[in-house]
Amino acid sequence: MKILHAADLHLDSPLLGLPLYEAAPVERIRSATRRAFENLVGYALEHQVDVVVIAGDLFDGDWRDYAPGLFFSAQMSRLRQAGVRVVWLRGNHDAASKIRRHLRLPDNVAELATSHPQTIELESLGLAIHGQGFAKRDTTEDLAASYPRAIPGVFNLALLHTALEGRPGHDSYAPCTLNALRDKGYQYWALGHVHTREVLCEEPWVVFPGNLQGRFVRESGAKGATLIEVVAGRVVRVEALAFDVVRFGVCHVEASDCSNPDDILDVVRRSLNEWASGVEDRLLALRVVISGATRAHAALHRDEFRYVEEVRNAALDVPSGDIWIEDVRFQTQALGQPTLSEAQDGIVRELLSAAASLRQGDELKSEFDALFKKLGELRLDPTGEDLGGPLHLERTLEQAQELLLARLAEVTRS
Repeated sequence: MKILHAADLHLDSPLLGLPLYEAAPVERIRSATRRAFENLVGYALEHQVDVVVIAGDLFDGDWRDYAPGLFFSAQMSRLRQAGVRVVWLRGNHDAASKIRRHLRLPDNVAELATSHPQTIELESLGLAIHGQGFAKRDTTEDLAASYPRAIPGVFNLALLHTALEGRPGHDSYAPCTLNALRDKGYQYWALGHVHTREVLCEEPWVVFPGNLQGRFVRESGAKGATLIEVVAGRVVRVEALAFDVVRFGVCHVEASDCSNPDDILDVVRRSLNEWASGVEDRLLALRVVISGATRAHAALHRDEFRYVEEVRNAALDVPSGDIWIEDVRFQTQALGQPTLSEAQDGIVRELLSAAASLRQGDELKSEFDALFKKLGELRLDPTGEDLGGPLHLERTLEQAQELLLARLAEVTRS
């Protein structure tokens, strides 16, 4: 028996901030969640998978129209024709209280109840699937505590949307402990909610497959689902499969050995070629972060806009890959300290003192708050980071300080 375990598909998830970037492949990324799901369905058909289970957040929220439901139904019909069964439950993003529109799905699809734990037995496969979906988004009770004990003589698989005892960046919905899951006697726990793949236990198997498709740079790396192969009631194989069509990543470029911006761009090109060689025919969406103490620091910061475009241009020249540069961030420092005159040394001290005062005072924060309050959702960058938040404010101050120091250093050397 072959089972595909997926979670967190977030079909038609909106893209925060992407249209703000020049030449961003918006349509390709916007359709990526659908194309990744088509890849999963295609794999299930080609490899004769018996059952597909989806552990919550199939949808990203309430439908604006019926398009997400119609797309899902069409994919389910493909599986129905091959005799593939599908069992799913709701998570916090597609809780019963969130999705107001409904469509009748093909009869090979079963949704687990949201009011109580439910067990679906597929007798022909010797499989029992247990689970309970979210009736409301903010489900903070331990749903797994009420799951039934394992049914003797069959393979018991449980679906659960949870962060267990907590995971960074994820709300603590349906909290529970790993030991409590193990005590149920099931052979496999198919979890959802955490977007990074994680195998928590192998006796029994307790697995987060991660989300099916990355949507921004914080969801970097290969994304997909997990294949479970069962023989005589025992798990004989658990394999991560990549179904993503757009792969996000952060390309770190070390500039310490570079004397000028052209040297840095050469390193960027080599790094981009390395990244492109490992993603096959996917679109690669990269954030390039250039760091290190370098002699090129002043020149980079003096003409930062130009070198952002040079990095984007370098990506167009990579023969082995399809790359889009999501962002370029310069985090370099000046190499060594120039010999300053007494007057220049005083200027540096005044600059550092002014920067410290801005960090400690509330005046600049108040100005930022007033500005970003007017921007509404535009204050979020493509990763969802709040551009008006304290971390971004601190980074902006650091960049301004570095730019001024770099320009002073350049004047001193000339």
